[in-house]
Amino acid sequence: MKAALKRVLSNPFIRFAFSGGLAAGVNILSRLALSQILPYSVAIAIAFLFGMVTAFTLMKLLVFEKSGQRIHHEYLRFCLVNAVAFVQVWAVSMVLAQFLLPAIGVHSHVETIAHVIGVLSPIATSYFLHKHFTFSRSGV
Repeated sequence: MKAALKRVLSNPFIRFAFSGGLAAGVNILSRLALSQILPYSVAIAIAFLFGMVTAFTLMKLLVFEKSGQRIHHEYLRFCLVNAVAFVQVWAVSMVLAQFLLPAIGVHSHVETIAHVIGVLSPIATSYFLHKHFTFSRSGV
């Protein structure tokens, strides 16, 4: 059992998914709290920032090897990749909440369902971009 767990955790994509899942939890829970005082679309944007800071910290510590770049360069690249991801998260969340879920008869917890799907939507592209751009040893 211990060897199997070690083997699974040796896979960087699994560590990325786990770390991203924790950051997604921060994102989603903070959006739920912020939605109590802010409009849905604004809460998504602010919660994304909370999740992004959490994700950067976890990715830097647990997922990617040291790149040799200065941390502020990595963080700038991380923000660029996440700016692309944010557009996807926001668009998917808004389209699902405003149009698709109601159209298929989902009327309960629409914003939460839409936001969870939106947050999960950029996992593969984000991993690839962070691996080959953000935390790349070559500093592409």
